[in-house]
Amino acid sequence: MTKIDYSSKIPNNVDLASDKRLQRALERWQPAYLEWWHEMGPSDFDSNEVYLRTAVSVEPDGWAHFGYVRMPEYRWGIFLEPKEADRRIPFGDFAGQPAWDEVPGEYRADLRRIIVTQADTEPASVEQQRLLGHTAPSLYDLRNLFQVNVEEGRHLWAMVYLLHRYFGKDGREEAEELLERRSGNPDRPRILTTFNEPIETWLDFFMFTMFTDRDGKFQLLALAESGFDPLARTTRFMLTEEAHHLFVGQTGVGRVVQRTAEVMREHPDSDPREHGAIPLPLLQKYIHFWVSSCNDLYGSEVSSNAANYFAAGLKGRAYEEKKYEDHRALDESMVIEKFEDGRLVSEEVPLRNALNELLRREYIQDNQKGIDYWNRILDKYDVDFEFRLPNPRFNRKIGLYAGSHFDPDGNPVSRDEFERRRGEWLPTAEERDYVKSLMQPVLERGKIAGWIAPPKKGINGQPFDFEYVRL
Repeated sequence: MTKIDYSSKIPNNVDLASDKRLQRALERWQPAYLEWWHEMGPSDFDSNEVYLRTAVSVEPDGWAHFGYVRMPEYRWGIFLEPKEADRRIPFGDFAGQPAWDEVPGEYRADLRRIIVTQADTEPASVEQQRLLGHTAPSLYDLRNLFQVNVEEGRHLWAMVYLLHRYFGKDGREEAEELLERRSGNPDRPRILTTFNEPIETWLDFFMFTMFTDRDGKFQLLALAESGFDPLARTTRFMLTEEAHHLFVGQTGVGRVVQRTAEVMREHPDSDPREHGAIPLPLLQKYIHFWVSSCNDLYGSEVSSNAANYFAAGLKGRAYEEKKYEDHRALDESMVIEKFEDGRLVSEEVPLRNALNELLRREYIQDNQKGIDYWNRILDKYDVDFEFRLPNPRFNRKIGLYAGSHFDPDGNPVSRDEFERRRGEWLPTAEERDYVKSLMQPVLERGKIAGWIAPPKKGINGQPFDFEYVRL
């Protein structure tokens, strides 16, 4: 089934009507979801029509429809890629065996943990971004924010379907708790630290969609290889929607870089802040902050959990079937640098135990493409500055380097030196206040805030001055 049934209360392409018990359970969850959306979704824009895309099929081409919709009326639903005939588990100890259509009993707890952790990130990001609409730099950006928000909501539905369909009472309880946790709440925070960070400015939003959503991309790529077929089919379609989120981040930061470069060209002897732009070294500090936070999302460099998930066929490597020949990874290893007795020491680790680090390295390589894109903008304006990714040892809270201190190049430093130089490497409170001071809304058609350049083109062939949100 590829076409989506929009005649149902819950749009879906999984023939939900054939399982009345499951349908009733999800329809009971739906009002709680809508209540959460009203409380924690985008603030004060419920009545406005937004030019949004909605999935109408799961085919690679022609899957999206664009039109005006009020966000609370957005048709969130359950969309899986079509089932592949005779699909086999692509990796691990069961490689080559038929993929599972039901949850194997011995892996029930691990699969539930994987799904809940992924699911928890989706509402968390909506909560983090809920107030940004009030300071949007343009209608184009406001629309993109709302598109990201409603699709994160749909990704929550994707995971909740799996919990309800395959995990019974435990799954229903987990689905309820997904709506009870809150980003940044000291008593009931979201599971992963990055998703409790405040996003108070559009610069943070662009960095988040560039770096944190890119982590989401690689986590979904690993899950898209899963031997549990419903999870693989679900995450493959999520990746289709996720691509726009990465576009928003990469081009958003790029437009900030462009505007700063324009100001530097117009006023070569002035601080860009005197003309309402964001200095390039400050942008570099935001890169340091968000990249280091996102590096923690992959967990420890050496992980028995990662090894066990791979062995069981639950979570593979990104592009497992396309990129690798040995899908068991029993005879390979990876060199990991550990920090022991004040020095870095190389150690060879069985590859299965190093899969978190392998995925992180692929993520870092993908990030570099965005950094290169921003540097090409600077080259175009003849600006003598180069953005760089921080070394993955920098500012880590999780993994082998947590508790130790390194500069952005990865060199060991003392705790005192790190604290003394923190303001050189990470945004200070005063710098964050400056960025906040720029966040003044510009919601007139065809207008844009002075700290960011307009996009090269609009959405779905529309011009920049299109009425993306009807205010």
